[in-house]
Amino acid sequence: MPKYQRVFLSALGYELGPVVVTTTELEERLAPAFTRLGIQPGQLEAWTGISERRWWQPGSLLSHGATAAARKALIKAGLAVEDIGALLYCGVCRENFEPATACSVAHGLGMRGSAFVYDLSNACLGVLNGMIEVANRIELGQLRAGLVVSCESAREINEIALGRILSGTGGMDEFAPALATFTGGSGAVAVLLTDGSFPNLRGHRLLGAVSEVAPEFHRLCRWGIKPNADGLHEQFMVTDSVAVLKNGVALGQQTWKTLLDIMNWSAASVDKVICHQVGSGHQEAILKSIGVPREKDYTTFRFLGNMGTAALPVTAALADERGVLKPGQRVAFLGIGSGLNCMMMGVEW
Repeated sequence: MPKYQRVFLSALGYELGPVVVTTTELEERLAPAFTRLGIQPGQLEAWTGISERRWWQPGSLLSHGATAAARKALIKAGLAVEDIGALLYCGVCRENFEPATACSVAHGLGMRGSAFVYDLSNACLGVLNGMIEVANRIELGQLRAGLVVSCESAREINEIALGRILSGTGGMDEFAPALATFTGGSGAVAVLLTDGSFPNLRGHRLLGAVSEVAPEFHRLCRWGIKPNADGLHEQFMVTDSVAVLKNGVALGQQTWKTLLDIMNWSAASVDKVICHQVGSGHQEAILKSIGVPREKDYTTFRFLGNMGTAALPVTAALADERGVLKPGQRVAFLGIGSGLNCMMMGVEW
């Protein structure tokens, strides 16, 4: 349960997929399956609360999106790439098993010399975990600045899921595990953390973080590759949305209590929360369970969908740009990921 005295969230950069895909468009493509299953038009949006999401153009490189976001963060902070002592790529989506996608991003930025460059993966919590890695190094005096980046792409897994459902003959037991797949959006993010020693640059103070795990539920949401009927490997994603929600909310309650204890906060004293962006059902359930009114939350899932590791930090960046987050506020980042893992952070904005 780390707490920090000298770590600042100094800049957030992001890049959104340029192709807007509405839920209506997805439903139109799914129309034959919806007719077979007796699902009414508009039901997908009613279930998720998502009206549109973004996709990258076909063939877009993940490292290009992450590099673009990183450049924006550096420009905002007025730092050069030579100031960066660590670059962590923390997306679920990666370009290769090896080398680390972080190496592609580092090359794109022109990094050279002595720096820590590597990938870190932990489902939708990857960026938050990466922030802890960099923050710990800063607190120990090993770094002055580090970048945590990710880029997520939902196009490919959505196209695969669409094809499977349209070619299938099963009932709702076939469609239900794919529902979460259709919430996916695409985006990239970069989080710049510093020790506050650069001239005219500090930022928002990272106060601390807590983590709680329930690994007995690690099979509830899985995204990977498996052999198909032809013996070739292809992507798959299956999610028990009901069980993820039920057990995720219980884990979130436990983590929230731990966060308030370690921060010496009360629920009422938290000014704003930024949650992982899943959908309307998850938002309503988690806020109710921790006693936080909806007006303290800021969401983007309605028009960006669930962008995995990029969802929470991009939402924070947009909230900051739009003046929702104000100097001096107590802000809580509430993250949850498959596993199940839950991480929450306290930030003095």
